[in-house]
Amino acid sequence: MVSLTIKSYTVKDIRFPTSLDKHGSDAMHPDGDYSCAYVTLFTEDEQLTGHGLTFTIGKGTEVVVRAVESLMELVVGVKFNDIINDFAGFWRKLSSHSQMRWIGPEKGVIHLALAAVVNSLWDLWAKIEGKPLWKLIVDMEPEQLVSTIDFRYISDVLSKEEAIELLKSKRATVKDREKEIKEKGYPAYTTSIGWIGYDDETRRGLCREALKQGYTSFKAKVGDDIERDKHRLTLIREEIGYENKLMVDANQVWEVNQAIDWMKQLTQFKLLWIEEPTSPDDVVGHATIAKALKPLGIGVATGEQCCNRVVFKQLLQLGAISFCQLDSCRLGGLNEVMAVALLAAKFNVPVCPHAGGVGLCEYVHHICVWDYVSVSGSFENRMTEYVDHLHEHFIDPAKCSNGRYVVPKVPGYLVGMKPESITKYQFPDGDYWQSVKRKH
Repeated sequence: MVSLTIKSYTVKDIRFPTSLDKHGSDAMHPDGDYSCAYVTLFTEDEQLTGHGLTFTIGKGTEVVVRAVESLMELVVGVKFNDIINDFAGFWRKLSSHSQMRWIGPEKGVIHLALAAVVNSLWDLWAKIEGKPLWKLIVDMEPEQLVSTIDFRYISDVLSKEEAIELLKSKRATVKDREKEIKEKGYPAYTTSIGWIGYDDETRRGLCREALKQGYTSFKAKVGDDIERDKHRLTLIREEIGYENKLMVDANQVWEVNQAIDWMKQLTQFKLLWIEEPTSPDDVVGHATIAKALKPLGIGVATGEQCCNRVVFKQLLQLGAISFCQLDSCRLGGLNEVMAVALLAAKFNVPVCPHAGGVGLCEYVHHICVWDYVSVSGSFENRMTEYVDHLHEHFIDPAKCSNGRYVVPKVPGYLVGMKPESITKYQFPDGDYWQSVKRKH
């Protein structure tokens, strides 16, 4: 591998005015402006840069940017080979800085910033190797891949040796699954039909369009009012029928008992899962909800706000989730994502990553391809969220065809943004935000 040094970086606050059309609206977050803290790493080779981002929804992105700047003091000037030769050690150095960890630890703003930094390193590694990210990690021998993961706090449930054996158990048939998924793609579901702020006409039109695009799984937001939820779900079922899958997402608005009572009133809609029914930190509460809803055939899904591998470990230990919705930016980058995916595999819980947002679809289709090819070897109850907003701002955007993610071929983790989009939407000095300021 070429010898490179991380010479410098930029980090930008990029915000898109999605609140204007209620894109992304849910019961907890009715007016988000989908945004990101966007990192670029520079080396002495001008052709080799690393891009990473972490998803936010507007105000507060500037705080994540400042946290990235603090972490970058540990990255700039370091030889890239030294990072990847002990990636687990370097990850721990970033996540466990003796002063900065105090404002986590391993959660919140500091962990969001960590994801942007770490994923930019993975993007750079994949580009150096000339492979899409999924292919880079699929091609790794189990020992090498496991060496990138920090097992601190999860080794009581999953040891390095167990992780290696899990990967080895699928190794002989990796090539067959790789060929298959390149041909078929990875199953996706759409949330674009289900934002809580949409009117009936918009929702019906989006359902019909999604059906034409080949989707067979759909998700809707719920939780603001039980009668409005029944109305929305009736409308959606009228459009998609009962042969297709339907999931709902409450985005943390309920108390534990309220979640159980509310969902019991929605059983006629044959729902596959309820997502984020209560506080993302309430592991026991999720277990209580899961136990109560299991006889009704409704699973519990969560993960987009689960801050680290430790919370996932507990959710899995207590049988609190039927679907593991890890988030590529809420966790501390790909290293921790892979740790959670391996934990889920041990408990035989399907990984169905959270996506949408800015750049999350671009990230997660790499994760899903790796999970299928190297870890799970199964499509059963596995599908990944797709939201059709903001992909036009990426150089190599995620694509879906006939309701399935298309396997990427371009080297990298593929969250590089178009320069003109950065110029227009950088906050607060981008062309768009300056024009808004002038109007007011």
